[in-house]
Amino acid sequence: MAIGWLPAAFLITWLLVRGAIGYAHRRGMLDQPGQRRSHRLPTPRGGGIGIVIAMLACLPGALWAAWPSSVISGLLVALSLVALAGWWDDHRALPVLPRLGAQLLGSGVFSLILVMTGLSWWWLPLLLVGGVWSINLHNFMDGIDGLLAQQAIFVGCGLAWLAWVASQPALTIASASLAASVLGFGCYNRPPARIFMGDVGSGSIGLLIFAFSAMLWRVDHALLWPALILSSAFVVDSSLTLLLRMWRGRRWYTAHREHLYQWLVRRGATHAQVDTVYLGWNLLIAAPLAWLACSHLRLALPVTIAVYLGAAAIWLSLKRRCLRRHRPKAPHVTA
Repeated sequence: MAIGWLPAAFLITWLLVRGAIGYAHRRGMLDQPGQRRSHRLPTPRGGGIGIVIAMLACLPGALWAAWPSSVISGLLVALSLVALAGWWDDHRALPVLPRLGAQLLGSGVFSLILVMTGLSWWWLPLLLVGGVWSINLHNFMDGIDGLLAQQAIFVGCGLAWLAWVASQPALTIASASLAASVLGFGCYNRPPARIFMGDVGSGSIGLLIFAFSAMLWRVDHALLWPALILSSAFVVDSSLTLLLRMWRGRRWYTAHREHLYQWLVRRGATHAQVDTVYLGWNLLIAAPLAWLACSHLRLALPVTIAVYLGAAAIWLSLKRRCLRRHRPKAPHVTA
């Protein structure tokens, strides 16, 4: 019966996203091509609502047998708050402060309830910051066809495996249900995308990945390191891009096309090719080293540090290569 939540999550999402395409066309919820966009045709947005509804329907059943009702309720409230702000923003632009307020409130509710299960109150601000950052970094990385969906499937499956290793079958089913739900959305989002996830989906996925990682950490603190390794590609790209924009004095909170995946597209790579680059990192580097960190917990922290340093080095190398190709050549002057 527990495994039945996986096909349910897939089917609910698949059906709702199919309907969301027509809804977006009727309401004019279309992302138009532009200087700060990476697509060339007007494309519906808001398809992530299917993921949200599927998770609201499946998570209580998946988690009920093993987790306190307060934690489950806190997770559902947090998901609803973040999704509502994103859904509103997909319909009409929502100012930064109300959107951030909803994210803080949602992350705060879940973090507070998790701390109340026996953790020190010193963890609350760290959990709050981690939740808001996860919501936003997944929003930042949702800029080309299929990339966020692919990442969410990979991380969802990875967290499910970590939960299984930790003898947490309920959390295994919950994480796998997220992967199954995003797979249902991915049927419409693979290049060329028929619909975009929108803020309702990207923010909700960011919250759920944070919540499942925090719940794993609650079971065993050492499991945080392999969980972070699974998300290394997105964390490094979004964090280094943000820090670089802040260092250069740019308006870091505005829309832009300066993430590595966006630069690769600007230099001529297709969305599918860029997706393959990130998938290659996940399968060849993140997955085996997450296994190493999980199976040798004494090495978990140094392995995690090595992964992030390696990801940062590759990010800098690829970014410099893109920038060198972007610089116009100096005009040839003859005497």
